[in-house]
Amino acid sequence: MNITRFCLVRHGETDWNVARRLQGHTDIDLNTHGVKQAQQMAKALKRINLQFDVLYTSDLVRAAKTAKAIEEIFGVDAITTEALRERHLGALQGLTIIDAPNLEPELWNIHLSRNLEHDLRGGESIKRFAERIHRGLETIRMQHLGKTILLVSHGSAIEMMYRLASNQALEAERTVSVPNASLNWISHDGSSWKVDRWADTSHLASLALDNVDL
Repeated sequence: MNITRFCLVRHGETDWNVARRLQGHTDIDLNTHGVKQAQQMAKALKRINLQFDVLYTSDLVRAAKTAKAIEEIFGVDAITTEALRERHLGALQGLTIIDAPNLEPELWNIHLSRNLEHDLRGGESIKRFAERIHRGLETIRMQHLGKTILLVSHGSAIEMMYRLASNQALEAERTVSVPNASLNWISHDGSSWKVDRWADTSHLASLALDNVDL
């Protein structure tokens, strides 16, 4: 059986994560704690002697800088791609989850309802986001069949990968968390996806924040 394995890593903490502010495509850097989380994660991968064949990362700085910690410890170069970006949240980007219901009540309710077609005024609909993530994941898988792929991305993007691997409907309520700098494992045996392990933060010195981008 030719199994392709993915270790999915969410980026380290940002100041917007702390403020519970919706990031989407906004290019926010890691904060000091996030840099430490990235280093702890990379050291943990080295400690367990993870044998991976290729490293991919989203091009947004919070993911690319998290991947940089892996690059430095393992002496590899990451392949950067826009396909692994977070969902573009349109007019909700930049708002906190406290302010959004007051400033954009209609849009916030649409967002919470998981309307599959709405683009949140200039963003990505859930349907288009899912198609982008699934297409990106399949492209990587087909290029590295039977290999182990380390992939650094974002909370909602990784949660979408969970939906793919577990056959969870797009309109279903979110059931898993994706903490900052967590390790999440999925695999494909040539015919179907499978979730192997999820939301491992045992390598971090303190609790990590869950994603709020739904």
